[in-house]
Amino acid sequence: MSSKVLVVDDDQSLGNLLKEVLETQGHEVLLAPRAEDALSLLQRETVDVVISDERMPGMSGSEFLTVVNRKYPDTIRIILTGYASLDGAIRAINEGEIYRFFTKPCNPFDLALTVRQALQQRALVRESRKLLRIARRQKAFIEELEEKYPGLTLVEKDETGQVIIGAESSPEDPDSLIREIEEILAHYGTGNNKPV
Repeated sequence: MSSKVLVVDDDQSLGNLLKEVLETQGHEVLLAPRAEDALSLLQRETVDVVISDERMPGMSGSEFLTVVNRKYPDTIRIILTGYASLDGAIRAINEGEIYRFFTKPCNPFDLALTVRQALQQRALVRESRKLLRIARRQKAFIEELEEKYPGLTLVEKDETGQVIIGAESSPEDPDSLIREIEEILAHYGTGNNKPV
């Protein structure tokens, strides 16, 4: 699963190591030495994952990731720190909605695995949202059909299992029913049906 990862750390050797490991996993990796540089880069680049050190000159990692959360909420945020404190971890998680908190030195392969898991989780969430939107549109469509043709969604079957369409729920003119259904389908963008 390829993605764009931004590593923000003033330790150039660590940044280069993470870049090398993440690129072997198929990710494009951008490096920034400070939070301010990273924010400038984020204005020009769409990034899937941000990995930030906590202690950097200028803005701290947790402050930076809080800004990232506010401006780019769909970006996955991971923080690294050599000075793990409970207060810092709680602040980073609560304010920056951090996906994972790593202490230095961390295994770069564990970090790469975490990036992959986070991207998979985000893909599942996106797909769930998409399916929910589709289900809501379909529900509205069915409710509109039921309102125009009460009982249309009720299915009765005879002893052979064939569907029985009652005269009370059928329109006088089947062609007009087909045209109305096609209009409703076109309205909801669910098909390119042509009149029969």
